[in-house]
Parts: sequence; structure tokens; C-alpha cells
Amino acid sequence: MNSLVSIITPTFNSEKFISETIKSVQNQTYENWEMIIVDDFSSDKTTDIVILALNADRRIKLFKLEKNSGAGVARNTALEKASGKYIAFL
Repeated sequence: MNSLVSIITPTFNSEKFISETIKSVQNQTYENWEMIIVDDFSSDKTTDIVILALNADRRIKLFKLEKNSGAGVARNTALEKASGKYIAFL
């Protein structure tokens, strides 16, 4: 069996790119992955777009920070939530 890969994606006001980012992961031939998206308190529609994607694909998970804390905090938050044997940052 293939090992689970956790794909960590911090976001902040990424509504222009997040849908394409998610689709790029979904289009991979390797299927045993989880995508952990941590939103760093965006003020645009980033989280709305991610919610639409996660409702269609259970491998996508969203966590929202309560204040803008930076990409490092977002990555560390995602690492705490990750279940995969391997970690990839995107």
C-alpha cells in the first residue's frame, strides 16, 4: 500500500490562485494524499473557495487562524494536523 502524503499549503488572500493550486494536487496520479490548507486570516474569498473544494473531496482539510500570524505559523499549524508518513509543502 502507498504511504499517505500530507501536502501542506499555507494561504493568505489567495483567491486568485487557490483553486488552481487545489486542482494541481487533485490531478496527480498518486492518490493517497491529504491536503492541509491553513488560512492565515484572509480577508478575501480564499476560505469560501477552499470550502467548496473540501465539500467535494474529503482529502482536503481547512484550518483557519484567528489572526494573521505569518506563513511559518500556518505551516507549523498544518504540521501538527498532518497524518502522513511524508510531508510536502506547496
